[in-house]
Amino acid sequence: MMKNNGLRKEPVSDTQLLMTITISIFVAMYLMAMFGLGGGFLHVQQIFDMLNDNASLIIVSCGLTIVMIGGGIDISVGAVTSLVVMSCVLYLNRGGNIFVAILLALGIGLAFGVVHGLLISYLEIQPFIVTLAGMFFARGMTTILSVNPQKVSHEGFTALRDTKIEIPWLGYTAKNGNLVPARMELGVLVAFVCVVLVFILLKNHRLGRSFYAMGGNQQSALMLGINVKRTRFISYVISGALSGISGFVFMMHTGAGNATNAAGMEMNAIAASIIGGTLLTGGVGNVAGTFFGVMTLTTIKKIVVSSGLNDPWWQNITTGGMLCFFILLQSVVLSRRNGKKKTL
Repeated sequence: MMKNNGLRKEPVSDTQLLMTITISIFVAMYLMAMFGLGGGFLHVQQIFDMLNDNASLIIVSCGLTIVMIGGGIDISVGAVTSLVVMSCVLYLNRGGNIFVAILLALGIGLAFGVVHGLLISYLEIQPFIVTLAGMFFARGMTTILSVNPQKVSHEGFTALRDTKIEIPWLGYTAKNGNLVPARMELGVLVAFVCVVLVFILLKNHRLGRSFYAMGGNQQSALMLGINVKRTRFISYVISGALSGISGFVFMMHTGAGNATNAAGMEMNAIAASIIGGTLLTGGVGNVAGTFFGVMTLTTIKKIVVSSGLNDPWWQNITTGGMLCFFILLQSVVLSRRNGKKKTL
């Protein structure tokens, strides 16, 4: 009889399984778009354009993933992003300093995160109600600051916004024969840093494991000695801080502020997190899956537009259909998986 010498293969977790499904579907969809529609999908710049347009959404989704893994929800992130954009635009247009504007963005995000965290964690008010109030408050404050669109006229910020990272060997040759290098905005680097830091936090840090334990079963987390209230509070603080960073990145991309900025971003962030394998019930999720959730969501919208369906409701319909598909897929996969575990 042969012994196993302790080299037993670890089973794939629910988080890893759902993330793998999301990545596989994204790759399949993009390849189908490349060979079926051609056009921009054949150039690497298409992926960079998707990243440039969605860097702020990626950052917000990272924070929302943490909150959802812990069993919570935050629907104020889009409104906070909008408030940050308008506040920083007005400050810079009055001759403000870029570094102070970054601190202002962080401060606004942290303020909302702290208030939400205190009300939800220590006063035990429902997260949906608290963050709904935060969303209305942030939207109202944005309108008070300015009803009219505001363009950033700060020269230093304009130079920062126009700075692009060029990668010639990933470019393509235009019809006139000129080489067009692939271009990526600085905000994409910020988004990548946020994804990496949150990934490390969730995978290798004790706090990250506490988020999973709290979302999986709060009573079990308490029995393990986890301070659930403090852990939940920290999750909302991180979400608020990332919303502040997202606002500044959003402003770097658009170069302007508007009362309707980031409208619907919270819904897109929730959809991207769910598509990426994060369960609304908590305890399961991965920020890498969320990143590919954003890319999957963007790819399907690009496919719809490239197919000639330019009306905005077609994008909403396909987003809703995709979200239902992923929720159903997650339910089927996890139910079959859990059923097999019970029979072993």
